[in-house]
Amino acid sequence: MNKFRTDLHEELDAVWDGASIAVGGFGSSGRPDALLNALSDLGKTDLHLYVNNVGDDFTGIGRLVMEGRVRRLTASFPVLPEFYEEYFAGRVELELIPQGTLAERMRAGGAGIAAFFTPSGAGTMLADGTFPASYSGGEPDQRLPAKEERVFGGRPHVLEYGITADFGLVKAQQADPKGNARFHLSARNFNPLAAMSGRTTFVEVERLLRAGDLDPDDIHLPGVFVDHVVMTASPIPADLPRRAAALTKG
Repeated sequence: MNKFRTDLHEELDAVWDGASIAVGGFGSSGRPDALLNALSDLGKTDLHLYVNNVGDDFTGIGRLVMEGRVRRLTASFPVLPEFYEEYFAGRVELELIPQGTLAERMRAGGAGIAAFFTPSGAGTMLADGTFPASYSGGEPDQRLPAKEERVFGGRPHVLEYGITADFGLVKAQQADPKGNARFHLSARNFNPLAAMSGRTTFVEVERLLRAGDLDPDDIHLPGVFVDHVVMTASPIPADLPRRAAALTKG
């Protein structure tokens, strides 16, 4: 099956307003900026993003936030100062979550695991129902609900739910037209997990290979988790559709 698409914007227009989206990347490493910027170009709004962090600039996640396109952010490190201006002004909701818990929630969702218990966050305001999810008039409005707690081995654990997002957006260094992908060093980070947890997953790739060029041991993300492969924002040669079809047969 050839999953390569030549028109990034046409394919990404399938994302609807109000969709939930799992996003790969750690800071700018492995961040699918071409896909994220396309969401802005297409005018998508009211989005719920699951992502490790916002980044420190106004591309990708930062651009979506500053354009008011994000309704809720589930993240571990939203370090962009301007994000907090939006948060305290009541224009975006925040679900703050430990980094390892976010990774495991994505993995669990992709693996069909409904929920799990973890000690991370137990006994803190992230689990006791006091963390402000949103603000109104400069004061806390809604708060994150308290989490179910159980004790294992004498240590309290809280219940966390697997993430199954409407869409997954990730960036790979290499992929073939069947969707098998390989990430470069630290850019691997949340990308395979975000891909697994999305019901429909887009992979933005820097280099398109022939089918069979990736050794099975070098595949970090199997094509079964991928629905669409697009190139980065660099210009696409006019003959690329023909070349992609040839690669698939390759």
